[in-house]
Amino acid sequence: MPRRRGYTDAVTTTVSRLLTWLIAAVIGVVYGTAATVAQAFTIGVLPVGLVLATVGTTALFVALRLLVGDRWTTLAGGLGAILAMVVFSGTGPGGSVIVAAPTPDTEWIPLTWTFVVPIIVALVFAWPDTSRLPAPRKLVE
Repeated sequence: MPRRRGYTDAVTTTVSRLLTWLIAAVIGVVYGTAATVAQAFTIGVLPVGLVLATVGTTALFVALRLLVGDRWTTLAGGLGAILAMVVFSGTGPGGSVIVAAPTPDTEWIPLTWTFVVPIIVALVFAWPDTSRLPAPRKLVE
């Protein structure tokens, strides 16, 4: 019996796409965990941890979007990072806390981090795909 090539290709494409999303989500969880723990680090009044966490997660989401060329992979990575941020920012069932409570001088840092991650994910996800646009025409002199 001959194989149905279109069906096999569709299944392979679907499985590879789902695996890509899963891997992106796991990478997002890893980056989100590291960034959520590190975002509270300051040197004097400089929020070094927040800046590095923002740069790192932005680079991750842009890399996912550029390397895979799929918006949904970026969203999967972003949801993984947001999940890690929510889980590790809260108090555990036994009352333990991974991320220390901010002082009155630094309470804006975790609040900023809470909004930065979803905003970055939304921007990278919504950024238009210009790779399919026609090349600009050169004017003949």
